[in-house]
Amino acid sequence: MAKARTRKPKRPSRFTAKTADKHDLYQRSVQDVDTEVGFIDQVFRSIRKRAPVSLCEDFCGTALLCGAWVKKNKNRTAIGIDIDPKVLAWGVEHNLSPIDEPGSRVTLHQRDVRKPLPGKVDVLGAFNFSYWIFKTRDELRRYFERCRKGLNKDGLFFLDAYGGWEAHEPMFERRAIAGGFTYIWDQDKVDPITNHILNHIHFEFKDGTKLDKAFTYDWRFWSLAELRELLLEAGFKDVRVYWDTSDDEDHEHYVPRARAENQPGWLAYLVAS
Repeated sequence: MAKARTRKPKRPSRFTAKTADKHDLYQRSVQDVDTEVGFIDQVFRSIRKRAPVSLCEDFCGTALLCGAWVKKNKNRTAIGIDIDPKVLAWGVEHNLSPIDEPGSRVTLHQRDVRKPLPGKVDVLGAFNFSYWIFKTRDELRRYFERCRKGLNKDGLFFLDAYGGWEAHEPMFERRAIAGGFTYIWDQDKVDPITNHILNHIHFEFKDGTKLDKAFTYDWRFWSLAELRELLLEAGFKDVRVYWDTSDDEDHEHYVPRARAENQPGWLAYLVAS
C-alpha cells in the first residue's frame, strides 16, 4: 500500500544500523514538507482568498513542517505541539537551530494535544495519521472540538488519512530510499471488529543490518466517512476531501472530490472549516 510521501535527501550518504538516526531516516522516507506547505497554502488561498500566516502542527515530532512553514515567508509563525520531549529536542537541534529557532517565529510546546491551544491560528494540521491514536468516537470528537476552538474565524483544519483494501490486511511494503537504505511499512495486525491496527516502520541497510520496529503505531483505523461525520459533530461547518488524482506514483495531485473509486491503497486530505 503506497502510504508514505518520499523526501529525497540533498546528497547521497551511507547508512548502517549502527550509524543511522531513526528520526533522520523517517524524515527522508515519509515526510515531504515543502510539498505539504505548498498544498496548505494553495488550498487556503483558494477557499479564503488570502494568504495564511499562522500554523499549529499537532503531533509535530521533529517540527520539520514548522521550520518549512516559516522559511517560506518572513511573516509566518508556527506552533509545534508534541508530548515527547526527546523528539522535540532532536527537532530543535537538527531542524530549527539552523534557522535560529525556536524564537520569534517558531514556538514548541511539550504537552498533550488535547489541551487548549496557546492562541488561535489560521491553519491547524494533524498529519501522518497521528490522531488515529484516539480510538473511540468520543475521544476523537473531543479532540476535533478542541481543534475548532483553536482556529481563527476563517481558519482551516488539515488532516490526512489513508485507506484502500490493502490497508485492511497484514502486509509488508518495501521502498528503496535515495541515499542507500530501504523503508519498510509493516501492517502487523488488523482487527476487523474493533478496527484496531498495529503498524511498524523498519529500516534495512546495504550492509545487511536492520533497525527493526524503529517506530510503532497502535491506532484505530478511521474511515473518511467516520472522520467527516465526527468533524461535523464537533462543530465544523464544511469538510472537504482532497483526493490524489495523479497516475504517477512519485507525484501527487490532490483535488476536492465528493466521490471516488476505491483503490488498493490511497492517501487523502480532509480540510475542515
